[in-house]
Amino acid sequence: MSNQVSELNRLVPTHPPIAILGVPFDNVTTTEAVSAIEQMVESRQPHYVVTANVDFLVQGQRDAGLRRILAEADMVLCDGTPLVWASGFLGNRLPERVAGADLVPVLLRIAAEKGYRVFFLGAKPEVAEDAVTKLRQEHPSLVIAGYYSPPFKPLTELDNDEIKRRIREARPDLLFVAFGCPKAEKWIAANYRDLGVPVVAGVGATIDFLAGRVHRAPPWMQRGGMEWLFRLAQEPRRLWRRYMTDLWAFGWRILAQRLLLPRAAAGVLENPVKCAGGDFILDFSSVNILDSTGIGLLLVLQRKLRSDGRRLVLASLSRGARRALELMHLESDFSIVPNVTAAQHAINSPAVAWRAEVAAA
Repeated sequence: MSNQVSELNRLVPTHPPIAILGVPFDNVTTTEAVSAIEQMVESRQPHYVVTANVDFLVQGQRDAGLRRILAEADMVLCDGTPLVWASGFLGNRLPERVAGADLVPVLLRIAAEKGYRVFFLGAKPEVAEDAVTKLRQEHPSLVIAGYYSPPFKPLTELDNDEIKRRIREARPDLLFVAFGCPKAEKWIAANYRDLGVPVVAGVGATIDFLAGRVHRAPPWMQRGGMEWLFRLAQEPRRLWRRYMTDLWAFGWRILAQRLLLPRAAAGVLENPVKCAGGDFILDFSSVNILDSTGIGLLLVLQRKLRSDGRRLVLASLSRGARRALELMHLESDFSIVPNVTAAQHAINSPAVAWRAEVAAA
């Protein structure tokens, strides 16, 4: 049992994540996020990073596929002060906002220092060209391996063969995708494993910021959670409807999550754990409730096990724990069985394991 618990502790992060509307946010600062991305680059294995804001989560409530893509990302960063506030309201405050527009310039500086190769995908051609020109002036040693702005088309009509050919030939270490959400996240999830790029990240309007075409809010507005007002003033016609819809939908859903889930940590991963051939069975027989942190831990644990080709089975869930998963529309994302005996059977049964994998895809 001690070896099993030790393995579990290795898989879950030191600072527990928090699930906000079904998406597990990593409990990291900008400095910690940069360090983790450097480790991803050095590993040479493919990863994708999400910088999620309120709009991502609201879209994920309507689009189960997008929500699962966000939950499966190797790292989910909190790109919005309202999300920091929401995490505190839910009982596990994230340390700070980790905005893509702040993260990318730091990564570019490190790329210039360490010789990482960088590729920009998306944005308008003239915007991407301006951004590259400015970056080459600011960081003469930065290796910009390539940039490409494919014609604006729906996701299903993109020339993926041409896009992937350009990226493979450029051999980047960091690929920044500016298609907008959900297009960028869906494209990344479908293609990142085939590209041979250690880190792929959707970066929203960051290329426009780098090009100087769109300006960031003053620091005091960023700190006060009012950057959205600054963006709205710049692009009122495009953004006003989205922002109003997002704020309303996000606000009442966060309130529901706070009222219907406990605020104190439920200690879900302190229960006895059973292992079967490298797969994990979590016995919930002594857990009556799940909070937002417990759900975040389950999502991260399942993500890491899946990346290793292993499975997670939840056994003996109470009615309260099931209700918590249902609230976040996660009940079909996990393999849930009545008891440990049934879980052991599920682990050993190819038919049951296959059905669980399809349900969570």
